[in-house]
Order: sequence, then structure tokens, then C-alpha cells
Amino acid sequence: MSRAVKLEIPPAPDMSAELAAYAVGCKCVCGIDEAGRGPLAGPVVTAAVVLPQGYELPGLNDSKKLTAKRREALYEQLMADERVLKCVAEATVAEIDEYNILRATHMAMARAAQGLPVVPDMCLIDGLAVPNFPLPSQNMVKGDARCLSIAAASVLAKVTRDRYMVQLAERFPQYGFERHAGYGTKAHLQAIQQYGITEHHRRSFAPVAQMQLPLGL
Repeated sequence: MSRAVKLEIPPAPDMSAELAAYAVGCKCVCGIDEAGRGPLAGPVVTAAVVLPQGYELPGLNDSKKLTAKRREALYEQLMADERVLKCVAEATVAEIDEYNILRATHMAMARAAQGLPVVPDMCLIDGLAVPNFPLPSQNMVKGDARCLSIAAASVLAKVTRDRYMVQLAERFPQYGFERHAGYGTKAHLQAIQQYGITEHHRRSFAPVAQMQLPLGL
């Protein structure tokens, strides 16, 4: 009879994974995370972050565990710190529809890692393994809650995408993107029923495809 195993996850992310990579000879270790795999509209955004050894930023955690106000504050601190190497990238709605959301996410992750000012020799990636990643990599399930550089990447990706969706809401106020960031909420689905879809909606996603509505203006 199988028995569930409880994973030991630190109460807050730390740099254990980064230090382990440095201990075996890595010179530049980045954390990678994404935001926006599930929504019906908007791009998927990824970030790659290299933190200096011994880096500390009080309150830095998995972006999902933070309030919007706290995420914004941490984002500003990370972006302003020149010691922190970072790159934010995306896969467009067109790429999501062409390649599927998983492949598009992996493409955006590679863009973020390769866009860093220094090429990393180890990429710690949140979630499941990414096949054929162009750089040495190690996946970490729940990495955003365990690994500090992945947590930092999660904040940069989430805030960047949320800000983009707020800007999109200014062009398409009837959809409420500033409130749900493109996720399939009841209000969003009702708006699609009433107004149709825009070029920013993912036509390959079932709730959008099944409605078979005309392209919004």
C-alpha cells in the first residue's frame, strides 16, 4: 500500500539550490518562472533572475503568496538593484495559438534565460522539466516557494504581466482585464458572450474556441 510523502518545503525560499549549483562548479545560476499560462487572454510572461550570492530581500516569496501591493514593492526593489541580473520575456497570443501554451511557455523561458547580460550555466526552472532547453537546467517543483531566484522571477513575471493587462484594459474596458488579468472568470466569460473576442484572446483555449464568436474591434 502506497503512502503519501510530505515534501519538506522551507517556510520561505532560500538560496540552497543556487549554492548547491555553485558548489559543483557553476559560475552563473538563474531562476526562471512564468505568469499567465492559464488565462484566456494576453501573453504568457517569463522572467530569468540571477541573484548575487548572499542576497537578501525581506518578504521576497512566491508571487502567489503576496498581495498586489507587496509584489509591486518587491518588483521595484529588484528592478532598481543593479546587482540583480534579470530579463523578462514573453510568448505572444499568436505563438500560444500556434504552438500550444506549454511549448510557448518553454520558448519564452528560453528567451528570458538567453536575454540575461551573462549567459547562465545553470537554470533553475519552476515546475516540471523543460525538454530540449537550450541551456543546462534543473526543474524544481514548487520552486517559487523554495528557491529565492525563482521567487524573484515569479514576482517580475507576475507584475509585468499584470501591468500589461491593465494597459490592455484601457483599450478594451468592457472586458475587465484590470480585475481578472484575462482569466476565465464569470464576468470575463459574460463579456466575451456580449462583445465577442479580441485579437488578444487565445482562440486555441476551449472556452474561447467553443464560443465561436467574431473578432472584437
